[in-house]
Amino acid sequence: MINQNISVVIPAHNEEAFLGKCLASISSQNLPPHVAVETIVVLNRCTDNTEQVARSYGATVLFNDSKNISAIKNTGVAAATTEWVVTIDADSWMSPGVLAEVLRHAVAPDCLGGGIKIKPERYSAGIAVGYSMMLVPAYFLGLSFGMYWFRKSDFDAIGGFSEDRHIAEDVDFLKRLKQYGQKTGRRHVIISATYITTSCRKFDQFGDWHFVRIFSNPFKVRKAIKGIDRKFLDKNWYDVER
Repeated sequence: MINQNISVVIPAHNEEAFLGKCLASISSQNLPPHVAVETIVVLNRCTDNTEQVARSYGATVLFNDSKNISAIKNTGVAAATTEWVVTIDADSWMSPGVLAEVLRHAVAPDCLGGGIKIKPERYSAGIAVGYSMMLVPAYFLGLSFGMYWFRKSDFDAIGGFSEDRHIAEDVDFLKRLKQYGQKTGRRHVIISATYITTSCRKFDQFGDWHFVRIFSNPFKVRKAIKGIDRKFLDKNWYDVER
């Protein structure tokens, strides 16, 4: 029987408007009383009340001011005191059975970890097309977005999130995790019985066709992944006004 305690790591840049909903969804998970959930919020260049929100929910608060989401997540996972770790964005929230599903799969000795189904908080034609541009190829590649769960020992074995990647770090991480799992005879699982919901704040700010505009220019996206186009990165990811 595995130790069923679990850590949830949340990177947060000026997230006071969204973090409370994320943390509340973690606090209200349907879990047995013997399961302890450690919540870790990594503050990134926050100038609002994100820290106060995190502390009000009893989260461990860490700091990483780099403009590199991989480094920010790595800071949080490094501090986790449990073997099983979940990462989720501060503007996303879990349906009630998410962590129970993670632990239900985790007890299987051949379970590597994996991802989960993700839903936007609202739909429109532009949002549907934008998500399809990501989710359709992800489906055929067996990948997912938004939330990942894994063993900390496996995370360390594959070198964590690659700090050479400034966006799409989660997809790269999951690909490497799956490859490692194949070598060690373990399977990757995308949870479909429960899900996470993610905010549409970028669509509210940039328009519902925002993802379509971004991913229609793969050359710019590749440069952003490598951290070459800093202006494009900051505008669309790192310095987005909350």
